[in-house]
Amino acid sequence: MTYLIAALLGVIQGLTEFLPVSSTAHLLVAGRLLGYEDPAFTVMIQLGSVLAIMWLYRVKIAAVVGGLPSDRDARRFALMLVVATVPALVGGAAFGDFIQTVLFRSLQVIGIALVAGGVAMLLLERFRPEPAVFDAERTPLRKAFGVGLCQMLALVPGVSRSGATIIGGLLMRLDRPAAAEFSFLLAMPTMTAAFTYSLFEIRGQLAPERLAEIAVGFIAAFLSAAVIVRPFLQFVRRSGFAPFAWYRIVFGIGVLTLVPPAG
Repeated sequence: MTYLIAALLGVIQGLTEFLPVSSTAHLLVAGRLLGYEDPAFTVMIQLGSVLAIMWLYRVKIAAVVGGLPSDRDARRFALMLVVATVPALVGGAAFGDFIQTVLFRSLQVIGIALVAGGVAMLLLERFRPEPAVFDAERTPLRKAFGVGLCQMLALVPGVSRSGATIIGGLLMRLDRPAAAEFSFLLAMPTMTAAFTYSLFEIRGQLAPERLAEIAVGFIAAFLSAAVIVRPFLQFVRRSGFAPFAWYRIVFGIGVLTLVPPAG
């Protein structure tokens, strides 16, 4: 049964990591309902999602890394991601302990963040600025920094990293597909840094007997994340973000009213 739960949580992690619905909220709620609340497991399976997006963009990554010494576009692309990543790193360093020890334990915070993010997304879908950037890889540095500032909000559980960066992209006048793809690209350095820090924090909790469960969750997260990214982009082109916004609102209300508190 624990392997089945590990696989289910891995699928949830992979499917929700790159959708604007908060993978953290889904994992915390699912883990509580299933009686499987293990910070070490949650941290480790996130690597599956990170590697999935790196695999999907492997050609771009190889081109950028190989072109850094001589290709101006490769250096600008790398700088764009660095500029967008820095605000979240600074915010995490400053507030990480408070977020982990206080906010992650509060279902009220998670539920409110889900609902508020959904409302913000609906408002932006209706009143967003006219798009001016249609290629995520060509996002100007100042707009990338603006998206990075929005990503800081995702330190609060329930906000959603992808949701915050997509909202930031829309505010910075990226069109819908470009905002979603920029969120995917930004996930690589941001999630790698977050995983590395979290792994260091919980290194003493990685009991050898749990490795099989972690492996099951990791593989499930990798496969489900790899499967969802391209269809998500196609869906956004057709239908926008409103369906995800309504889902967030309904899910947030459910968290606030139906999910039992810890203990």
